[in-house]
Formats: sequence, C-alpha cells, structure tokens
Amino acid sequence: MERDKEIAKLVNVLRRTARMAMQSEWTGSGQDASSFCVEQYNRVLARLKEIDPEIAPIFAPLGADSSLSVAAMACRQLAAYYEDEVGGQRGWGRAYGIGFDPETFKDFWCKSAKEIEDLGEFIRESIQEWARQRRGRDRQERREEHRERREERRERREEWRGEKDVL
Repeated sequence: MERDKEIAKLVNVLRRTARMAMQSEWTGSGQDASSFCVEQYNRVLARLKEIDPEIAPIFAPLGADSSLSVAAMACRQLAAYYEDEVGGQRGWGRAYGIGFDPETFKDFWCKSAKEIEDLGEFIRESIQEWARQRRGRDRQERREEHRERREERRERREEWRGEKDVL
C-alpha cells in the first residue's frame, strides 16, 4: 500500500478510536474498552513508526493501565501530527443527514455540564440552521435536475430536426 494512503487510513483509525474512547468514557464502560483503545493506539503507533521513524522520539506507547481519556488524547495528538499530510477535519461535519459546525458543538460541549437538557437546548438552537442548509441543498439538487431535463429536451429537438432535414 502506498505510504500516503496507509497513513490516511491509520489516522482515520486514530480519530475513530479517540471518538470511541470518549464515548466509552461518557457512558462508563469498563476496563475492557480501555484495554482495547490502548492496544489499538499502540498497534497504530507501531505501524506508523515503521512507516515514519521520525515520530519515534515524539510519541510513546501507552501503558496497559491507561484510562480511556488518556487513550483518546493520545489518539488525537498522533492524528494531529499527520493533519497536514492527510488533511484535517475542517468545516461542517455530517451526521444523520444534517450538517453541524464542529467548533460550535465543541464550544457547547466544553461549556456545558454535559447534561442532556443542554444537548436538547443546543439542538433547538441549531435546528433552524440545519433546516436552512437542507433547503439550500434541496434547492441546488432541483436546479441540477431542471438543467439536466432542459439539456435532454434540447438534444431531442436537435435529433428531431436532424431527422426532419433528412426527409
């Protein structure tokens, strides 16, 4: 596998492992989730050290007793190291068919007490923006469909005129 593609895939694994570790931390998962995330980080780190030996003095493997929070932080830091090469996650994220601004959500989550009521309020405040984005996307799709239909009609007229000229 080409170096850049493999690094991009490994960074994707790191991002997902970080997300999974934080979700497990929030839901109170046990030691098995922590062990899995730590082992996953260590495997990805070992492979990245083979591909890119320059990272060896910067990143160290995690201990088996590391917490989910530590595993998530380590995954995010290692993924961040390669962001310039593979591209960071900027702009609006996608979830369940809607767009959301990750910075706004991060700000909300950091400031909140992580209460479910706060999440409900965030959704209520954001729903209008999500609907506006959806309407804009639907409008663009309709425009493209109309443009395609006009082109098809134009092609049919030209074919018909060509057949008429032959007769």
